[in-house]
Amino acid sequence: MFTIEDNRIYMQDDMGKVVAEITFPETSEGVFEIDRTFVDESLRGQGMASKLVRAAVDEIKSRGGKVEATCSYAVKWLEKNERGTI
Repeated sequence: MFTIEDNRIYMQDDMGKVVAEITFPETSEGVFEIDRTFVDESLRGQGMASKLVRAAVDEIKSRGGKVEATCSYAVKWLEKNERGTI
């Protein structure tokens, strides 16, 4: 479903167009900041943004990293779903 590439997770449609993406650059050693979440209109309302944030958090944690966020969606998602675990 998703492709993980460096500090980016994304999904493409059959034509190769990116239809969902989340980016999380390493801002300092071991600290990754979720700074962008994008979901194409064709996928909205299906929980795709939540799946992207979950995938990014899981990837960051698998690297032993700390999760931070400046993307407004990710900030709200983390407050709701990751209280006390980040």
